[in-house]
Amino acid sequence: MRIIGVDPGTLFTAYAILDCSFKQMSIVHFELIKNSSTTVLPQRLKFIYESILKAIDKFKPDEFAIETAFYSKNIQSTLKLGHARGAAILAAANKNLPISEYSPREIKKSVSGNGSASKEQVKFMVGTLLKIKNLPKKLDISDSIAIAICHWNRNSRITNKSKSWLDFIKNNPQRVKVH
Repeated sequence: MRIIGVDPGTLFTAYAILDCSFKQMSIVHFELIKNSSTTVLPQRLKFIYESILKAIDKFKPDEFAIETAFYSKNIQSTLKLGHARGAAILAAANKNLPISEYSPREIKKSVSGNGSASKEQVKFMVGTLLKIKNLPKKLDISDSIAIAICHWNRNSRITNKSKSWLDFIKNNPQRVKVH
C-alpha cells in the first residue's frame, strides 16, 4: 500500500509518500510546499491544492492521511489551518482517495508511544523507524511522515489481527523495540 501523509499549514505544508507492506515501511518521497507570507490566502490555498494534486498524480498513493485541526489560542491561526486542510483534502477527494484524519496526540502516540511527545521526539522516532539518518531540519517533514506511519499502524492493526503475542511480533517487527 502507498500512503500520502500531509501536515497542513498555509505557509508550510509537508507531504510524505510511504510504501508499506506486510513487513516493512519505506520512504518514497517527501517535500515541503512553501508559500510566501506576502501571498494572499486564496493563492496559497490554490498552490497547496495544485501541489498535492501533482504529488498524487506522480506517486499514485492508495490512501490519504492528514492531521486534524487543533484548537489554538489564536482563532485566526486555527481558521487558516482549516483552510489549508480543506485544500489538501479536496485534492485527495478529487482523486477519489480514501481520506483518514488523525489527531496530533494520536499521531505522536502511534510513532513514539507517547501522545505528549515533542516534535523532536517524533522526528527521532520517524528517523529510527525508517532508518533515515538525515531528516530535514523542518519538523513539518517529519510530521508528515509520522502521519503516514500512524495511518499504516492503524490500518495494519485492523487488517492484521494477530492470534498471539508471538504472532504479533513476527508480523510487526517495525513496532517492536528491543533494549
